Amino acid sequence: MKTPKVFESEYRFCLILWEHEPVNSTELVKMCREKLGWSKATTYTVIKRLSTRGVVKNENAIVTSLVTKEEVQAAEIDELVEKTFGGSLPAFVASFAKRKDLSPDEIEAIRHMIDSYGEG
Repeated sequence: MKTPKVFESEYRFCLILWEHEPVNSTELVKMCREKLGWSKATTYTVIKRLSTRGVVKNENAIVTSLVTKEEVQAAEIDELVEKTFGGSLPAFVASFAKRKDLSPDEIEAIRHMIDSYGEG
């Protein structure tokens, strides 16, 4: 199943949801007002939009996610790599590494991830 697209403001909403779920929609409205400056109407609009796309479920005023933070992040990275680097992960990694000074620990962690992926 393909992970539905989650846009920037929706992602900020989801971060709150993932941290507190399952959460009563009234409480979620309060949190979104405090953390995002959203009105009640904005919060309910986002809940409805994300429900329609299969990102969240609002049942009996309890809101829960249907996709994980990791799934949304992976889908966003896949889209970026496809759109910007023609689907080439090595081109993406090379571009990233050229722009950011990686510490020796970060380089070692990346090597370990690659080695582990190759083994399993």
